[in-house]
Amino acid sequence: MTRLILILGDQLTEEIAALKRADKDSDVVVMAEVAEETDYVQHHPKKIALIFAAMRKFAARLREAGWDLRYTELDDTGNSGSIAGELLRRAEETGASEVIATEPGEWRLIEALNEAPLQVTQLEDDRFLAAHKTFETWAKGRKALRMEYFYREMRRATGFLMDGDQPEGGEWNYDAENRKPPPDGVAFSGPMQFTPDAVTEEVLALVEARFGKSFGSPRPFSFATEPGQARRALTHFITHALPSFGDYQDAMLDGNRFLYHAGISAYMNIGLLNPMEVCRAAEAAYREGHAPLNAVEGFIRQIIGWREYVRGIYFHEGPDYPRRNGLNHQRGLPALYWGAPTDMRCLSVAVEQTRDEAYAHHIQRLMVTGNFALLAGVNPAEVHDWYLRVYIDAFEWVEAPNTLGMSQFADGGVIASKPYISSGNYINKMSDYCKHCAYDVKAKTGKDACPFNLLYWHFLDRHRERFEGNPRMGNMYRTWDRKDADRRERVLTEAEAFLARLSKGERV
Repeated sequence: MTRLILILGDQLTEEIAALKRADKDSDVVVMAEVAEETDYVQHHPKKIALIFAAMRKFAARLREAGWDLRYTELDDTGNSGSIAGELLRRAEETGASEVIATEPGEWRLIEALNEAPLQVTQLEDDRFLAAHKTFETWAKGRKALRMEYFYREMRRATGFLMDGDQPEGGEWNYDAENRKPPPDGVAFSGPMQFTPDAVTEEVLALVEARFGKSFGSPRPFSFATEPGQARRALTHFITHALPSFGDYQDAMLDGNRFLYHAGISAYMNIGLLNPMEVCRAAEAAYREGHAPLNAVEGFIRQIIGWREYVRGIYFHEGPDYPRRNGLNHQRGLPALYWGAPTDMRCLSVAVEQTRDEAYAHHIQRLMVTGNFALLAGVNPAEVHDWYLRVYIDAFEWVEAPNTLGMSQFADGGVIASKPYISSGNYINKMSDYCKHCAYDVKAKTGKDACPFNLLYWHFLDRHRERFEGNPRMGNMYRTWDRKDADRRERVLTEAEAFLARLSKGERV
């Protein structure tokens, strides 16, 4: 009997579970570009273009391999507008009543498939190292689900950077060596760029016509859209950037958007690169003496540690996770996140880069845009929506835990043991943004005071009952308490005035 084999836009590999279960002689593969997936949030046009171009090329490869494939383009007559609708349409065409799917990375779509009036079997996505059962076994009985301990289990399971049963070099984590301030110059031209071919150009024209009013533009477009290109991008990074990645992975430079970052996360997330092949390439660079241990360990940790961990958290915590608001923050997302003018150079640069590239690296996301939203008390649902919309590598399984857990502390401490907040001092240490800013990062009060300095203490003061007993935050409160009463009052008054201007949409 004919079955439908569903392939989603972030499952573009022949090794996906549903295809491995399929029978080429009798089954029909279904792929579809649908409005429900482009519109549930207003994705960055570059993200839509990447996925559609990669989907069309993957479909062509499947056809060449002999699969019976039914593909729906966004503008096709009869497009139902949803994944479930396309499955029903193809079921009527083929007489199929059973669907084999690989579990999506969003609860929203998992539930939509469960509710479809067809027999749908969802297979676990085995592209990931840690199966759901593996993560649940690790998490069972633990008071705190901290990434570091999960990461060690993944190192043992994979053997990456292991010397027998001990970590290479004697330490599990070399993060302390990976916090250098920005260098004077960067000897890396950035991620490899690719000229759009005919398929990609057709997609870009579609995206321009349909999503021209979205935040950002599809052009210029230089992303890999097929596995061979993605592997070339990986080799480019390993050869030219990995040796310096570790030292400067937390640094930020005004005028340099990539420093030594790989820019390959989207390729892993949609299936153009296998995460294990990425880690093998990085480890080989260390074994061959091309890249130092701190760089390779830090890079591999992002993949088999952090990436696997946040996916585990997303499924462990359940469908309500994206709606959590542990600090009861209710402020609307400021207009500056959509490009409204701001005198804060760090935020201006991060938002402009995000608009232009659909990309910002992890410290820009965590300690600039995320830090400001947390300090200002922005509703985490709106922050979550923004991150999901604007970044090319954002899929809910990876984006929600990073945003709601790590960045906004909205999950109440499931991921982070304390809020990731800082004054302007951290940004000044790790970037050169403050040199070009209208505000004075060293000023604690007054009209020129860096807003991060004011909001940092305002956050601590308003959440004192929640955090003063946290062992990692005690020194912060002791420092605050040592300030005289008049100084504390001035800081809070100026912070309130700043937040009032922010809420009114005034330039800040």
